[in-house]
Amino acid sequence: MKTVVKELSYEKVLALKPQKLQKPVKPGLFWRWLMRLLGKGELKATNFKANYIGMEKLGAHEPCLILMNHSCFTDLLIAETVFARRPFNIVCTSDGFVGKNWLMRHLGCIPTNKFVTDFVLVRNMKYAFEKLGTSVLMYPEASYSFDGTATPLPATLGKCLKLFNVPVVMVRTYGAFARDPLYNNLQKRKVDISADIKYLLSCEDIQNKSTDELNEILAREFTFDNWKWQKENNVKITEPFRADYLNRVLYKCSSCGAEGKMFGKGIHLTCSACNTEWTLLEDGRLDPAKPYSSVPDWFRWEREQVRKELIDGTYKLESPVEIYMLVNTKAIYHVGQGTLKHDNKGFVLDGCEGKLHYEQGPRASYSLYSDYFWYELGDMICIGDMKTLYYCFPKQAGDIVAKARIATEELYKLQK
Repeated sequence: MKTVVKELSYEKVLALKPQKLQKPVKPGLFWRWLMRLLGKGELKATNFKANYIGMEKLGAHEPCLILMNHSCFTDLLIAETVFARRPFNIVCTSDGFVGKNWLMRHLGCIPTNKFVTDFVLVRNMKYAFEKLGTSVLMYPEASYSFDGTATPLPATLGKCLKLFNVPVVMVRTYGAFARDPLYNNLQKRKVDISADIKYLLSCEDIQNKSTDELNEILAREFTFDNWKWQKENNVKITEPFRADYLNRVLYKCSSCGAEGKMFGKGIHLTCSACNTEWTLLEDGRLDPAKPYSSVPDWFRWEREQVRKELIDGTYKLESPVEIYMLVNTKAIYHVGQGTLKHDNKGFVLDGCEGKLHYEQGPRASYSLYSDYFWYELGDMICIGDMKTLYYCFPKQAGDIVAKARIATEELYKLQK
């Protein structure tokens, strides 16, 4: 999937009119039918099966909050299929509206800036529940999983459940990550997909539990390991490209500790610093297994290393970047080049011949909007606020995108 990109000077982008706030639209029958039609071929290719648990408790016309884990674009097609008879709005990243604002609104999408405090989103969701009488689909992790395990949930989620006061339904997918992991550059594998659709919380449950108890329930539901699932269910990934770009996730050599020297190609992951080579086996294990036999274990070790750097005060990322900006839904504007820095004090972005300077402290967000092969432009780190987002594309090798997200999350924990 691509997006609309325009070249424009930084000054001219600042002078553009911001996007006008609009209330959500109830998706009509035609648009719901169209989305189901678009998803038919994809889901048929995956032999998709749905397992409904306790859904008889939900009224046929009762609005609910649908929470779903996020692995790939197929997630949306699954939701449109399993909730075919239930009109629902979809919380969607604001850059998804670029070049197609009218269409996205009529599909029922509600825009939000990822990992930014967004009171307008909460208001729009309440409007959907109370005025439109629709359900709302939300991916509370906000971003695709890098390593196939759960990403952090916002601590405010429990409070939102009490504010919305609607039943909560959980959708857990199996096989979606294995079929189309984010690191693999949109190369799909032959893997079957299934989903559990579970009635999780009633209005009474929500009112009778504390926000901490609600957050604990959600954290438990969003605990998973797709690689472990693959091995336990004997799912074989035989594609010869399964390790392509795995270095985006496993950026630090677990053998010699070098960073930016990992290379994933074919079925192998190699460190050019010490020449150690691993094979990504068909069942998802790494061979040789020392010191880590699984991608999530290796990724957790990388997190531990980043946290140690933060505590020691030695953590620092600095990279030349191409800078793009989002101020409305007409285009993503390429405004020039600059330098992105990240350390214990947060992010600093300078660029556009000294005209752009933006700082973002470590307490600004509990996680970071970063992505691989973003709209087929490249690996990206996004910072900003409700008014302006800055999309930074590192121009040097080193796979800093994953490390920047880990550091943002760990620094937030340390600061809090």
